[in-house]
Amino acid sequence: MDQPAGLRATPLNAIHRRLRARMVDFGGWEMPVFYTSILEEHQAVRQSVGLFDVSHMGEIVIRGPEALRLVNYAATNDAGRLTPGRAQYSALLYEHGGFVDDILVHMVAADHYFLCVNAANQEKDYRHLKAINRFDAEVEYASDRYAQLAVQGPRAEATLQKLTPLDLTTIRYYHFADGELCGRPARIARTGYTGEDGFEIYIAPEEAELAWEAILEAGAEFSIRPCGLGARNTLRLEAKMALYGHEIDASINPFEADLAWIVKMEKRDFHGRQALLGARESVRRKLVGFEMRGRGIARDGYDVFLEGRPAGWVTSGGPSPTLNKNIGLAYLPLEAAEPGRMIQVGIRGQQVEAVTVPTPFYKRGKS
Repeated sequence: MDQPAGLRATPLNAIHRRLRARMVDFGGWEMPVFYTSILEEHQAVRQSVGLFDVSHMGEIVIRGPEALRLVNYAATNDAGRLTPGRAQYSALLYEHGGFVDDILVHMVAADHYFLCVNAANQEKDYRHLKAINRFDAEVEYASDRYAQLAVQGPRAEATLQKLTPLDLTTIRYYHFADGELCGRPARIARTGYTGEDGFEIYIAPEEAELAWEAILEAGAEFSIRPCGLGARNTLRLEAKMALYGHEIDASINPFEADLAWIVKMEKRDFHGRQALLGARESVRRKLVGFEMRGRGIARDGYDVFLEGRPAGWVTSGGPSPTLNKNIGLAYLPLEAAEPGRMIQVGIRGQQVEAVTVPTPFYKRGKS
């Protein structure tokens, strides 16, 4: 089957087709949604190890004498706390305080920062950074230079260690190292979007097929599975990790999204800070988790009610394979955002009972 016209393909597109993956249009990219089933792939990551192609994600490099000043002005978190080899979850904001994107910032050196950004936002993020750059630093669009693979699950380290001379035990959570994978240059970061231990690997696009096949072979003893976007979504939902266009977008600020922890207001200046000064004192809605009590599955965009009156909307929802419950995230008025509040979700014309619960829904135990 030929690739649909107009869709972008990752370097692993041919492999996904050989594996008979179910392919979908995801933000303009042709991506695998599952290979065998979402449930099997989800359980593989929770119980052992899974391999994801996330080469659609974007990369932006910031270099120069004032690279830190630009990163700290552009992003909400404090990159000044980073040291070489550390990474940080952060956000880019518009002047009015809404999200341009959520990002990962990696400090390579004092004058070199490496940003991983969302696939559908990468060109927009690059233009945004260029537009607000008033420092002695260069913003470089680097997505074409990288493929990205994610190896996730309790057996991720044991799988990947076979393929690199780096001692992966020394790479702590939200740290990374540059070295080799399968004898080829690679950046290996202990990060992920599943709520499990694991790694995200940045390699040259022409090395992607070699790395993919080698990882599957290395993980065979652990029953590794190739995993698609379907499992990636159910895993990140259980871990309450935001998805742009669902939990966050230009109309939502970090305080509403329950992401105040990535906003360091003590920084003297960053883009959008002025708007957040007022927003922090006037939060009227907040992202909360809920479980369905009645029969039905809450889906993205469904209305949420309080005592029968419209009150908010579902941002993400579906069955939780790990918890064997139907769960979701929703925006609710601040006064109703505490756990234990009975709510109703509009499903096929009926208001079905649900209850707000603490999040994340799932948190892995310490090894």
